[in-house]
Amino acid sequence: MLTKWKHIDWTLIIVLLCMMGMCIPLVHSAVATSDRFRGLDTQMIFYYILGFGVIFFMTLVDYRLYVKYFWVVYGGGMLLLLLTLTPLGQTQNGAQGWLKLGPIGMQPAELFKLALVIAIASLLAKRNKEKLGFFADVIPIGIVAFIPFAVVMIQNDLGNALSYVLILLGLLWIGNLKFTHALIIFVLGAGLLFGGIKAYIAYHDQVSDFMTNTLGRAHWLDRIDPWLMPDEASRDASWQTKNGKYAIAGGGMLGQGFMQGEMVQNATGSLVPYTYSDSIIVVVGEEFGFVGISFLLVLYFIMIHRMIVIALECKDRVGSYIIVGIVAMFMYQIFENIGMFIGLMPLTGITLPFISYGGTSLLINMASIGVVMSIRACTKEDLVRDEFADVKGAKIEDGGIQAIRGALSRMGRSKKA
Repeated sequence: MLTKWKHIDWTLIIVLLCMMGMCIPLVHSAVATSDRFRGLDTQMIFYYILGFGVIFFMTLVDYRLYVKYFWVVYGGGMLLLLLTLTPLGQTQNGAQGWLKLGPIGMQPAELFKLALVIAIASLLAKRNKEKLGFFADVIPIGIVAFIPFAVVMIQNDLGNALSYVLILLGLLWIGNLKFTHALIIFVLGAGLLFGGIKAYIAYHDQVSDFMTNTLGRAHWLDRIDPWLMPDEASRDASWQTKNGKYAIAGGGMLGQGFMQGEMVQNATGSLVPYTYSDSIIVVVGEEFGFVGISFLLVLYFIMIHRMIVIALECKDRVGSYIIVGIVAMFMYQIFENIGMFIGLMPLTGITLPFISYGGTSLLINMASIGVVMSIRACTKEDLVRDEFADVKGAKIEDGGIQAIRGALSRMGRSKKA
């Protein structure tokens, strides 16, 4: 089993070490002016050490074990999600999505991302390269994703709920979805998106009344208004994104220097909320500028490229599906987190993978990399085993031919005698 460590992708490990080298100083800078959050950088050192341990452990576990018992993985994740709606659940930043089990705190919505990837990938693999039927496959798989989506929306965690949708769409696309079905989904999705945006702007007062009085989600307005109607959004609603844009713009090409940012290191406290978690890209932009953000994006590109290469090398379709689901999960988080500070996406509570503070988020991301490592290790071992079998078979075949030739030779000699 330990031989699997020989097949670890060291490029991914080096990328993660580089991200660790960025994460800890960035979190340290983000909390430098706050006594309340001081020490979070030290916690991230512990989480990273634990995370690398998770990667090496997950590499040893054959990923096909998760696939075999994917309903157990899915059911366990759903149980944790539902527990957040009981008295065991705790509310943080407006979302009732946390569990406190003794000294251990966790966010099940983060944990469930990997469980959803494994579940959908396992269901798709059962089709064995056949085109997906709309009612036989797409609808049931959609329900598998919709149930946790609904629970997380009830928790009031829009960001993680949307990640489930992107995971579903990414896996359906790669899972041999019929072109006509893909076109229907695209047209409906685009129609709902653009129609919803137009309706939100045109009937803003009615939408505001509905969200506030009927749904009880007034804070959604504070996230959507700065995105779609920045000039009409209230000062409080646009405070985080507007100051975040100012901070990134102020960083220029090379940034203002480590712990020298005017917005993040303001004497009265950071002028951008949650710079240690959701808004950490602001710290990168202000202190290290365009160059710093570009370097981070290059690291993400290398990481995703390596995972895609591993997926292409994998001979087992379910392994490739799992990697594609993980890639979709990471790409959504990266695009959403950075996009909400440059006006491309609405403000959500999505963390920046491997950079933002957050124990649950980091550990589930590291576990996902561990699953990718397991897929690579199993692929390499299967390849070695197949090559050995071919060589052994060739030797047996050659030996058999030699034996037949020997027998014919002996028969010829006996006839002459």
